[in-house]
Amino acid sequence: MAKPTVLVSRRWPGTVETRLKETYEVTLNASDTPMTADELRDALMSYDAVLPTVTDKIDADVLSVTNPRAKILGNYGVGHSHINLDAAKAAGIVVTNTPEVLSDCTADIAMTLLLTAARRSGEGEREVRGKAWTGWRPTHMVGTKVSGKTIGIVGFGRIGQKMARKAHFGFDMKIVAQDYFPVKPEVLAETNATQVDTLEELLEQSDFVTLHTTGGADNQHLMNAERISRMKPGSYLINTARGEVVDADALVDALQAGTIGGAGLDVFEGEPNINPRLLECENAVLLPHLGSATKETRDAMGFRVFDNLEDFFAGRDPRDRVI
Repeated sequence: MAKPTVLVSRRWPGTVETRLKETYEVTLNASDTPMTADELRDALMSYDAVLPTVTDKIDADVLSVTNPRAKILGNYGVGHSHINLDAAKAAGIVVTNTPEVLSDCTADIAMTLLLTAARRSGEGEREVRGKAWTGWRPTHMVGTKVSGKTIGIVGFGRIGQKMARKAHFGFDMKIVAQDYFPVKPEVLAETNATQVDTLEELLEQSDFVTLHTTGGADNQHLMNAERISRMKPGSYLINTARGEVVDADALVDALQAGTIGGAGLDVFEGEPNINPRLLECENAVLLPHLGSATKETRDAMGFRVFDNLEDFFAGRDPRDRVI
């Protein structure tokens, strides 16, 4: 029996690519550049499975192909706002993702951004590397204390809960949570967290606001000018969720006006293109989407996709089926 054919849209960790090639007839994206809409449409017609990443915009137009050969999109990542799920369902295509395995590392990056923004570490390193540092002095590059402060966590799922544990047990922070759904009392009790009903309540209470919600149209510019204005003076906004959740222009306005203390961003609307105004903000820490970028996590994500493929081609319901 011929092996199922699989297209991998970007280069993956070598260990995962090797496992895939041992089991399937695999085509890799040798140039490791984002695929065009036409290339993605062709892939849906030519392969039994397509394995996309967050860089692949698989919208209704791409999914409008007639009778696609591919019946599964094995997404490399937990977020799937880049895939039009309604169109995939209409085309009879299963979509899977990779939950759980990247929660710790994404929360680690969120905490990295929080600390870097609060303690002005990025500014300090640029000063040292630029040979502009003149030595220690009491008023030099004074930042904000983190320990004991209040952190507001928007989206209290797996990653949000990991962030709460790191903040509470590592930095004795008070946890305020906001989510679309009621959080189980025993989950809140783990970090002595309080759930509030509205995002506005959270913003008004928090010294640090960290976003761990889903992306997509429902949360487009969730943090807009009005909501950013509700943040406490001198507070910080951290985003490791999806770039579209934050209105970049509204954030820059607040950063430049000094109404908030700073921001830490690992994701951007329209990435890799970044709002040029953000690049001018010294009080913004900007990272190139590193949330899951550890060897352990990137390997685990790939093997999670592999497991979902194994289930699918064996006639079982994939463990991480989204639709």
